[in-house]
Amino acid sequence: MAKDIYHDTVKAALEKDGWRITDELFRLTIGSRSVYIDLGAEKLIAAEKEGRKIAIEIKSFLSPSPVNDLETALGQYILYRDALKRSQPDRILYLAISNEVYLDFFQEEIAQMVVENQQLKLIIFDINQVEIIQWIN
Repeated sequence: MAKDIYHDTVKAALEKDGWRITDELFRLTIGSRSVYIDLGAEKLIAAEKEGRKIAIEIKSFLSPSPVNDLETALGQYILYRDALKRSQPDRILYLAISNEVYLDFFQEEIAQMVVENQQLKLIIFDINQVEIIQWIN
């Protein structure tokens, strides 16, 4: 399965922030179906810190249409969040995006609407510094 181009960057940034990576391919099973949360070029990382458990869906938003990327990310986020609520309710899902994407596309009204209405939890990371810049709950 393909990794998002920022998979290793986000993993290293989380470790730098004190998180312990527990799974690089995080499997969720609902009924007779499993999702590996690795659709195309995306990857989910599971991590733990001070008893807190999170799962991270990494999105690069590199296609010509950031709205298309948002539609895909939103569909995956909702599916994974609902699956986590059912199978691992103590684990919180975050969408990881680069600082550049956050400062550009995620300041537009369409992205703000989705973040607010869907209560997306975001991790903003710096590609060059390999660090977490901001957690948005």
